[in-house]
Amino acid sequence: MNKIRVYELAKLLGKTNPELLERLKTLKIEVKNHMSSIDMDVAQMIEDSFKVKKKGEGTAAGGGAEQSEQTEAAVASGEGGTVKIAIDKSATVGDIAKLLGRTPSEMVKLLINEGFMIPANAVPTDDILTVINVAFDCEITVKDSPDAETDDEATNKPGKDTADAPVVSKKAPKADVPGALPRSPIVTVMGHVDHGKTTLLDFIRHTHVTDGEAGGITQHIGAYKVNYNGNEIIFLDTPGHEAFTAMRARGAEVTDIAVLVVAADDGVMPQTLEAMNHAKAAGVPIIVAVNKIDKPAAKPERVRQQLSDYGLVPEEWGGDTIMVDVAAKEGTGIDALLDMILILSEMAELKASPTAPVEGIVVEANLDKGKGPVATVIVQQGTIKRGSIIATKTAWGKVRAMLDDNGRAVNSAGPSTPVEILGLESVPMPGETFRVMSSEKEARDLVDEDSRRDLDQSKGRARLTLEELYDQLQSDDVPQLNVVLKCDVQGSLEAFHSTIMKMSSDEVKINIIHEAVGRISESDVTLASVSNAIIIGFNVRPDVNAKKLSESENVQIRLYRVIYDMQEDIKAALEGMLAPTLRESIVGQAEVRATFKVPKVGRIAGCFVQEGVIKRSTKVRVVRDGVVVWDGNLSGLRHFKEDVREIASGNECGLSFTGFQDFREGDQVEAYEILSEKKTLGI
Repeated sequence: MNKIRVYELAKLLGKTNPELLERLKTLKIEVKNHMSSIDMDVAQMIEDSFKVKKKGEGTAAGGGAEQSEQTEAAVASGEGGTVKIAIDKSATVGDIAKLLGRTPSEMVKLLINEGFMIPANAVPTDDILTVINVAFDCEITVKDSPDAETDDEATNKPGKDTADAPVVSKKAPKADVPGALPRSPIVTVMGHVDHGKTTLLDFIRHTHVTDGEAGGITQHIGAYKVNYNGNEIIFLDTPGHEAFTAMRARGAEVTDIAVLVVAADDGVMPQTLEAMNHAKAAGVPIIVAVNKIDKPAAKPERVRQQLSDYGLVPEEWGGDTIMVDVAAKEGTGIDALLDMILILSEMAELKASPTAPVEGIVVEANLDKGKGPVATVIVQQGTIKRGSIIATKTAWGKVRAMLDDNGRAVNSAGPSTPVEILGLESVPMPGETFRVMSSEKEARDLVDEDSRRDLDQSKGRARLTLEELYDQLQSDDVPQLNVVLKCDVQGSLEAFHSTIMKMSSDEVKINIIHEAVGRISESDVTLASVSNAIIIGFNVRPDVNAKKLSESENVQIRLYRVIYDMQEDIKAALEGMLAPTLRESIVGQAEVRATFKVPKVGRIAGCFVQEGVIKRSTKVRVVRDGVVVWDGNLSGLRHFKEDVREIASGNECGLSFTGFQDFREGDQVEAYEILSEKKTLGI
């Protein structure tokens, strides 16, 4: 049997997707979403329901000829002019139609005309029975037993309710800002390196720019509008998921939809999963663009299978994730992708008011030699005008000029409009919100107040740690421990994942928001900071920048070499019996710059001490590309030909390791001590 998708039928009928889904719901036709397929006979029934409603005829008692004939037939069948019928509580609309000598379809059409969208197998409510009584000049009573009850008795019977009646509840009006109107969706494109994000954006930008001219864009401002079939879509041209999460870290919820680009010839890669987890953590709906399907090695079905393993199940497989096959270089599937973006935004009912107080987000900002501080912003509510005085958390100024995404000067910008602003006194931070102020003094005072407040908050800011988990367990709320998991190899990752998830219970929910193989990066720390998570690492190390960021953001990083140590730590935290903390203190760091063979000794690592002090008594580890390849003790420490106890930074030395000689040039050597600290809560 031929089928048609819901969104395609909506287009044919000139209806919105929410309207059609609402109609399907009222007809008790179960579909998951606008991408679901329905039979053509069902589609015809839906089309007929809209046509009947459109006629605007009255009830049969006072309306069209067809219903008048129905009324006359019903009256004629009675002896006293009014037909009296007693029905069971379980009687359906179809049963009543048969008792009245009518077909179920005739009865359904009558009820549709009266605004009741129910099928023939539905049990009628009192309101529906009243409509039928008037339309057919009859008197229907509901009985529980052979003795019929009167209408009043049936209506007032204790315990009677209509919860099971399949009448469509009218959709509650959405609580919007006064004067809210539909707005354009804001889309961020994310994914792995070399999977075609830039190519995809370039093709869209040069074929669907707002003014229809491929060369219309004269400068890059970090966000731009495209026009597709009369609808505008705003694309954020961000460097990647790190910037996406950094904006979230500053409270910016600017993205409506995330497009995840995955190459069909490469499949799911580490940055693919990272981008996906960042979008999931932000609660942003995801559309997957399976790119490069024109490549000979393309396997789009394999990509779908891989993404399904990570929770993104395609709609055609019964899931709820939209996946579109595209070839960005050739433009194949781009229109279908844009269609899906518009459909998803329509389902979200995105709205904003052009007359509300101005609010917006700073997307990019920089200091231009000729223009001074320049900020690219997107207006979320209200309308910003040239001459307005605006303020963010760190900057303020009077809008001296505004440029749109085509580099043209504009005097005003409404909701979902990206513009470049000139006239700020300093450079704001991307992700900051801005407002329009009444005076320069008010703007200046607001910036000063926000700066002081942020400073105070940063001093007292604390993230959840294992030591604090027991305290949360004592409260009424079920605590949630968010975890970013990084391991050296895939096998370890799977083992840690399984062990951690088995520890989740009704008392505490453990949620792994991101997991991957490799070193702990700044992106991991940023995600943990935004999600109030701890980072668990197995045989991996944070890089220098990640370590500094974790300290400034108060993100706890717990590193393990044995899986049972991690298991015992979490178990002890849940039981409130965490042992004294063993804190690792890095005392020195060196780089292997050459290797030598010494008779009767073996291989020696010629090193340069970069930081701190390398001591003969400390423990050391060898780190290669962020992964620990060996951990143990030094068997020798020499400065030229002399054995020494320690050597400071800026000097060269020779190191030999107990039971390990597989070091290479470029390896990092970390010398560290284990310090025992008494456990304290609330740290």
